Amino acid sequence: MTATATPQPGQPQTAGALPASAASMAAPMHGTADDMFAFAESLDPHALQQPHADGEAERFSVLCVDDELNIQNALRRLLRRAGYDVLSASGGGEGLELLARQSVDLVISDMRMPQMDGVEFLGEVRARHPSVLRILLTGYADIGSTVGAINHGQILRYVAKPWNDDDLLAMVASSLELKRLERERDRLEKLTQRQNAELKDLNEGLEQKVAERTTEVTGANQKLRQNFITSIKVFSNLIDLRGGELSGHSRRVGEVAVKIAMTLGLPPQDQQDVLLASLLHDIGKIGFSDELLAKSVAKMNITEVKQHRNHAEAGQKALMALDNMAGVARIIRSHHELWDGTGYPDGLSGEAIPVNARIISVANDFDALQIGTLAAVKLKRDQAVQLIVKGAGKRYCPKVVMAFERVVFGAEANDNEKMIAPQEARAGMVIARDLINSEGLLMLTAGHVLTEHFAERLKTYQNPDESTLNVWIRIDPPKEAST
Repeated sequence: MTATATPQPGQPQTAGALPASAASMAAPMHGTADDMFAFAESLDPHALQQPHADGEAERFSVLCVDDELNIQNALRRLLRRAGYDVLSASGGGEGLELLARQSVDLVISDMRMPQMDGVEFLGEVRARHPSVLRILLTGYADIGSTVGAINHGQILRYVAKPWNDDDLLAMVASSLELKRLERERDRLEKLTQRQNAELKDLNEGLEQKVAERTTEVTGANQKLRQNFITSIKVFSNLIDLRGGELSGHSRRVGEVAVKIAMTLGLPPQDQQDVLLASLLHDIGKIGFSDELLAKSVAKMNITEVKQHRNHAEAGQKALMALDNMAGVARIIRSHHELWDGTGYPDGLSGEAIPVNARIISVANDFDALQIGTLAAVKLKRDQAVQLIVKGAGKRYCPKVVMAFERVVFGAEANDNEKMIAPQEARAGMVIARDLINSEGLLMLTAGHVLTEHFAERLKTYQNPDESTLNVWIRIDPPKEAST
């Protein structure tokens, strides 16, 4: 049995046709959808069974509501052959019960039904299940009711009875194509949301990994920097190992020079260059004889003075092969230049002398005056300070000398360090100042964390001259009282 019927005289040939007055009322409900339907009617209804992302065909369900059993059966056979899941109901009430229990994509409802007609039924469907598409089956005499269904139930299409099977299938297919597009839109929106969430998680994870890696790299760089400075200190110890008055000289020059640089407000990189240049400023003397090393400049003959004056250039040349030490090498070359231009090797004067070299010049002469390598006799600390101050504007930069005075007359220790006896040493303590024995030899560098092994060795260590070994350690700054 087929549901295809021959149109009766006076009835429309095409499903969905409306008189002009009714069409004008229906137009706001579907806009330019007629063009889309005209295209969809040329499609194979089976083509709408689109595959899911997992490869399975996407199926649609259709609810047919009609009080005539033969109409239900005809619609069921037609739609099942086209691949749809079909549900049937004999009235509006039963149809609403089915919709409450099962998911349905499209409803096809007859207009004339007892108890609840198509207008009322489709209006309820719209109110309760707005996502369900609605098609109305109607006869020519039902045009007034059809207009009511369009306005009240906002149906998508209507089909005139008796229908043409191909026209009906094309109409169902084009209607469900809208549903498929909605589903695809929803699927893509959910996919986008999920991917955005995953991307956010990945970004957060990446940020955490970058932060962790940055911490690792920063720690590694600090360790490398500390190891580098330690290597420089050990290297500068080569002169100290020769013994005599120069033992500990480079270290003491470095301590004073860095304090002057800090007082002048030089940036950290310049402070580091001052420290490195101070530790290595006498590296050009490594080839000197023990006799020349021990002799003060004031007692040298002409030949010895000439050889002594070459050590600044020799020190620069020794470091020129190291690209990252080029700045330090220039400071070493100029650390014997004098403010009035009478220094060596280049006879620079005033601001032409690098400020870092001017700082080391003051710190170097301050220690040399006390150990007897500059003047004919050793000077006491106060006497050395007086000579440096008198040399301001002549031998030394006035600004540097002012900073020097603040350093030498300042506090001996700060709030973040204290001195302990070797017997108090414990594992985990951090050395605040370079640990130097009575012969001027470097034992541990500032920043070194004591291990159990070194702590035990310190407890039993004695200076060669039996003097007390001063151990300076870092302490945590006092915490502010809570208010």
